[in-house]
Amino acid sequence: VVEKLRAGQPLATAKEHTINQQGLASVVLSLHQQLDAAVAAAYNCPPDLTDADILTHLVRLNHERAREEQAGHVRYLRPAYQAPEQQQSALNLPPSAATTAAPTEATGPQPWPTELAQQMQAIRDAVQQSLTPLTAAQVAARFRRTRPEKVQPLLDTLTALSLLRHTEEGTYAA
Repeated sequence: VVEKLRAGQPLATAKEHTINQQGLASVVLSLHQQLDAAVAAAYNCPPDLTDADILTHLVRLNHERAREEQAGHVRYLRPAYQAPEQQQSALNLPPSAATTAAPTEATGPQPWPTELAQQMQAIRDAVQQSLTPLTAAQVAARFRRTRPEKVQPLLDTLTALSLLRHTEEGTYAA
């Protein structure tokens, strides 16, 4: 039934209509089409290619990646797992917060950096300099015009890179 719907053919029998209704074939087809479009976009190719054209495109991409890898450039699918040391060094984060001055209550909130790597560094420093674990809201409050929802994904990334740890209480610590 899904193949008939995909080909644009009408459902001819009562059995096909029942299968469509009970098996949610139209929903399955829609999900397949969304997945096909997402995969095509991920591989930077038009969604309407023939199977032979898709294969040609993938073989060309494979050869490009092989040349890149021979030149020393590897594109990891899961860099945090496959090359965690490269992930941490790419952030250009210092080994400890001792190299920066701790903001004090008297100085108030610090400016929010514009660059992502600087934001990561600032968040890491704020958590490391705190005597107690902090929530995302507490970290955000240490910076001007910064909301917890902006800080949360960066805290999660630093945690995934093992640069911070997430406590059972939902706070973050060095």
